[in-house]
Amino acid sequence: MSNPYTRFQASELILRDELAIDRTLLANERTLLSYLRSGIALFIAGVSIIHFSHQAWFTAVGFACLPSGLVTVWIGIRKYREMDKAIQAIRRRLENLPRED
Repeated sequence: MSNPYTRFQASELILRDELAIDRTLLANERTLLSYLRSGIALFIAGVSIIHFSHQAWFTAVGFACLPSGLVTVWIGIRKYREMDKAIQAIRRRLENLPRED
C-alpha cells in the first residue's frame, strides 16, 4: 500500500495535516465497524434462513451466507490493519519532525 504523504516534504506537514490523519483514523475505525456489522448480519441471516427454510434451494442460500459473513469480517479486519499500519507510520513521521515554533 503506498503512503499518500510521501509526495510531501516532512517540513511541509502542518496541523491541518495532523488533523486530517486523525479524521482518517476515525474513518478507518468506522469502516471496520461497518464491515463487522455487515459480516454479522450475513452470518445471522444465514443461520435464520437455515432454521426457517423448508426448501432445499433456500437452505443452500442460508449456507452460502455463513462463509460470506465470515469472509466479510476477515476482509474488514485485514483492511483495517493495513490502513492502521500506514496511519501509524505517518504519525511516527510527524512526531520525528523538528518543530518550528
